[in-house]
Amino acid sequence: MARVAIVTGGTRGIGEAISLALQEAGVTVAATYAGNDEKAKAFSDRTGIAAFKWDVGDFAATEAGVKAVEDAIGPVDIVVNNAGITRDGTLLKMTWEMWDEVIRTNLGGCFNLAKATFPGMRTRKWGRIVNIGSINGQAGQYGQVNYAAAKSGIHGFTKALAQEGARFGVTVNAIAPGYIDTDMVAAVPADVLEKIVAKIPVGRLGQASEIARGVTFLCSEEGGFVTGSTLSINGGQHMY
Repeated sequence: MARVAIVTGGTRGIGEAISLALQEAGVTVAATYAGNDEKAKAFSDRTGIAAFKWDVGDFAATEAGVKAVEDAIGPVDIVVNNAGITRDGTLLKMTWEMWDEVIRTNLGGCFNLAKATFPGMRTRKWGRIVNIGSINGQAGQYGQVNYAAAKSGIHGFTKALAQEGARFGVTVNAIAPGYIDTDMVAAVPADVLEKIVAKIPVGRLGQASEIARGVTFLCSEEGGFVTGSTLSINGGQHMY
């Protein structure tokens, strides 16, 4: 019987690439989205992957959403916490709402999905949780104290939860992407993007499929001895 995965923010960008890679690996995927019904329907029509709508930052909505996935597809074996937002600004200009929205979605979403699925994984003695962090959670980034804090928190969350799951066959890992060729990065002004690429040793942006391949390995049977780790996929831009 195929494993069942939830990929949050799984209908667009990096999330879409992850959903498709897991599907190709034989996993039954449910992709979540927050707002764009039209694009989510187009994604499902094109891929055959079911899309479920809820706010991952809302604890009650996440509990209900996971139940809907399990009722429709089966018990969840794999969670990829990919959903994320930005509300950039320097601290002097950042409002509490800008801070709260990012922490609530990017970091709170990881807690909410894990809380709803980890007990079942633990009982069944098998599970995979992969949290999508960021190079900016490792190195920091001007104008992103909220985003950097949330992504840095994800890396700590990963290491702590990995210790709780290890003896029950549940691995918990993170991936820290660098700058990836997505719609979000494409919106960066050309002169700024040129400076960003100049700082990447391999001399190019990453591809969403390269992140997806890392996720697929960590979610596989072969990845069972890897837990509590953060895999940096950033073209050599940040090494430590």
